[in-house]
Order: sequence, then C-alpha cells, then structure tokens
Amino acid sequence: MEKTHAARATILVRGRVQGVGYRAFVRRHALDLRLAGHAENLGDGRVEVVLEGPRGEIEHALIALARGPSHAEVAGLEVSWSQAVGLRGFGVH
Repeated sequence: MEKTHAARATILVRGRVQGVGYRAFVRRHALDLRLAGHAENLGDGRVEVVLEGPRGEIEHALIALARGPSHAEVAGLEVSWSQAVGLRGFGVH
C-alpha cells in the first residue's frame, strides 16, 4: 500500500451492533480488503471502526459496514475522513 494513496476513515456505527458479531464481521471484511485499523465497542452502544488503506477499498468496506452481519441492525454510519498514519494489522477491542 503506497502511503500517498492511503486514507483513514473513523466510523461510528449506530444500531444493534454490540453482542451480534459485528466487530468480527468488520475484521473479516477489513482483512479481505487488506485494510488496517481496529473495531471497538463504545460504552454508549455504538461501535467505533478505524480503517486505513486505499480510499476505494475503504468505500467498499463502508457498504458492508452499513449492512452488517445477519443479527445486527445498523441504524447509521457517521464517517470522518483524514490522512492515514500508517496503521498495520487489524485489532478488535
């Protein structure tokens, strides 16, 4: 991944997204798209997802994140774009 083509998206996911395998779903899609970052449950019931990689691949991931796994009910995504900082791998917290 060339640094000049890398982007970073911080996504706040609302809905029934905790306790339904959402973070594992995100990790699987991120790894398939060769994106780095993490997914973390927040105390208010949302999930925060950070993705780094080519913007087009992140946009593909956003389509999957809006759908979620079969037991999730995604109510919405709030996406903030910024420059990549060079994350590696994908963690679930």
